[in-house]
Amino acid sequence: MSEEKATTVQEQQQELNDQMLIRRDKLAQYEADGVYPFGQRFVVQQHAATIKDNFRDFEDQPVTVAGRLMTIRSHGKTAFANIRDLTGDIQIYLRKDILGEDVYKHVKMLDMGDIVGIEGHVFRTHMGEITIKVNKLTLLSKSLRPLPEKWHGLKDTELRYRQRYVDLIVNPEVRDTFIKRTQIVAKMRQYMNAHQFMEVETPMLHAIPGGAAARPFITHHNALDIDIYMRISPELHLKRLIVGGLERVFEINRSFRNEGIDNRHNPEFTMMESYQAYGNFEDAIMLTENIVAYCAQEVLGTTKINYQGTEIDLTPPWNRITMQEGIKKYTGEDFDAVETLEEARAIADRLNVEYTDRDGIGKIINLCFEDYVEENLIEPTIVYGHPLEISPLAKQNREKPLTTERFEAFVYGRELANGYSELNDPIDQRQRFEKQLQERAAGDDEAHRMDEDFVTALEYGLPPTAGLGIGIDRLVMFLTDSASIRDVLLFPLMKPETEAKAVEAEEADKVRYNFILKHCMVVT
Repeated sequence: MSEEKATTVQEQQQELNDQMLIRRDKLAQYEADGVYPFGQRFVVQQHAATIKDNFRDFEDQPVTVAGRLMTIRSHGKTAFANIRDLTGDIQIYLRKDILGEDVYKHVKMLDMGDIVGIEGHVFRTHMGEITIKVNKLTLLSKSLRPLPEKWHGLKDTELRYRQRYVDLIVNPEVRDTFIKRTQIVAKMRQYMNAHQFMEVETPMLHAIPGGAAARPFITHHNALDIDIYMRISPELHLKRLIVGGLERVFEINRSFRNEGIDNRHNPEFTMMESYQAYGNFEDAIMLTENIVAYCAQEVLGTTKINYQGTEIDLTPPWNRITMQEGIKKYTGEDFDAVETLEEARAIADRLNVEYTDRDGIGKIINLCFEDYVEENLIEPTIVYGHPLEISPLAKQNREKPLTTERFEAFVYGRELANGYSELNDPIDQRQRFEKQLQERAAGDDEAHRMDEDFVTALEYGLPPTAGLGIGIDRLVMFLTDSASIRDVLLFPLMKPETEAKAVEAEEADKVRYNFILKHCMVVT
């Protein structure tokens, strides 16, 4: 923070304090005049967009709306203002001779941000603006804190995420993103219900974390006096339900992974996970392609989207490529010809891909794929042929024993979905869990743990099953052209504000100290 910026922040804070004092004075005046400034129940009969989209039906007709004042322009005995509701903005027209002296006095005390109820008649001004002529105004909530004047284009995205309520008030496009998110989830649920999938709920607190390679959040249950884990995936519980005879299940679930935060990852996220008895990964691929295209068509009216300036066609079928084919295409290296770990390491060394001593051929293939292939998969692409080593819950490909019947769907270089033919051999599953335990003992804290009850469930018999997980946050990013996952989460995880302010104050102190050293003469 520069010295000039620090001064500006102080000036803005002082101005904010002054405005808040003025608003509290107005609050006291309202109360003195017998006006309750925080309102009562108000029956809203219309919304802004409905009136504007159907002006011919509403012209000269009475309407009752409510919303937040976004602009106020007073002209002596008349005033124009804009109010904003869930659907958008609409202009209102206030006249002293209609409202009366006492009410109009209170109109002149209104501030941007106040929430009001409006009863009036619809007309069009000589400038062509659809407007409500106000017959009655009701103060529903006095805003004691002014809205930021320069919120549009504000570079401090952390403030937008931290104060999402203000972001939603002043930025209609942000509100539209979250409305679309709700619609996307609703359409996904509609699609699954229409295809005979049963929606279920599984635990968020697990005695054994499982279903994905990730570090869990740990908490403690006081009554049982045991450590338990926040869910990293609902997979193992959902497959237990398939064992129990529920042939098609899905869950729109919140999962938690104790990992880093960036534009594509948040520790708390949402997935749609489904399992289909008597299917395989080809069924999961078709489900992925169809459900994404369906959501796009239903919410956006098209399967062709523009994401960050790039045209992307979500229409099925999508491109297909194996992991090894992708590596060969973008690096020239051929892992299909690799037979030993030394050969795999030699390729990684040539590509400057870092690996550890405990990484086998499969993990090295995956590392090379992540470094060289993912970013090139802009058009929707199905990647399959994943190594057995990195797929402990997927069924082995009987024709290529070192690979599995697993796929990942990529769009714009980002993983959108993951699915496979589920491993239903309990003996094989136990052996893979034991291998994961060895990797865990060797230092891989994301390796799976042994889940004896899940193996027991498999011993009762899991039919051949297609499993799928779609990242809802990432799907919403694509369908709303949002660059960061934080743009599609109402309340992304943030560093505590006190800690953030402490860091900012420390930086400001450093700036002031350096300023003194640079511009002041030191006398000894």
